[in-house]
Amino acid sequence: MEILFLGTGTSQGVPMIAHPKGGCDLNNPLNWRTRTSIHVEMGGHHIQVDAAPEFRMQCIQNEVTQVDTFILTHSHADHILGMDDLRRFCDLNGGTALPVYSSAEGLQRIREIFPYAILDKPMIKGYPAFKLEEMPQVLEVPGGSIESVYLPHGPMRVLGLIFTEAETGKSFAYYTDCKEVGEEARLLAEGADVVILDGLRTEPHPSHMTVAEATQTAKEMDASLSFLTHMTYRVDHEATEASLPDNIRLAYDGLRVSW
Repeated sequence: MEILFLGTGTSQGVPMIAHPKGGCDLNNPLNWRTRTSIHVEMGGHHIQVDAAPEFRMQCIQNEVTQVDTFILTHSHADHILGMDDLRRFCDLNGGTALPVYSSAEGLQRIREIFPYAILDKPMIKGYPAFKLEEMPQVLEVPGGSIESVYLPHGPMRVLGLIFTEAETGKSFAYYTDCKEVGEEARLLAEGADVVILDGLRTEPHPSHMTVAEATQTAKEMDASLSFLTHMTYRVDHEATEASLPDNIRLAYDGLRVSW
């Protein structure tokens, strides 16, 4: 099981346009954040969760050469707009449509943005093709299973995901872009080796957890190791991580976690 953090920043990225003073130290490369997504290898099967606007460069920089299944957690621009670059993986998969899973709302937004890709196979070589399926409660894939649960994110719901590798029993929960982690989501994540949580900033936000809220949630969920992701320019990696418990860390672009 390996988790690759392709991006760990917010919709504006870090540094942001007209980057304000008083934010994180940009001399520290760990504070340079592209928009949030992860790439998971589980039993030899490669799952891409979300596709940021920087998805193409994230794949090149991190040597991502395989995507077998794609999951969209929700339809906000910073998670969906890189999906056109999945076209390369259709080529690499022999010119077949890529299985794409999301909520009903997420699938509808994909249809609206990428109508040319909703095909059984690419229109021509080099084009994307998506086989759309609503995310089930449990998705069985080669290598393991992925359970799903809905998390609150302002007026919308976001898919939370729990990955379990069949051969080893290793598991982790991925709960990005959420205001809280409710009882159902916590029960599904019980016993997870790793928990990944939305930790936007120190100040309150109507649809995201703060660093303090995410830290408290991580403590309560009691995984061996937890990571915070989806952070704004106000979250300085070195200063913030120094204030966290030893088993709760900040993720950063390019971080690989294998166990």
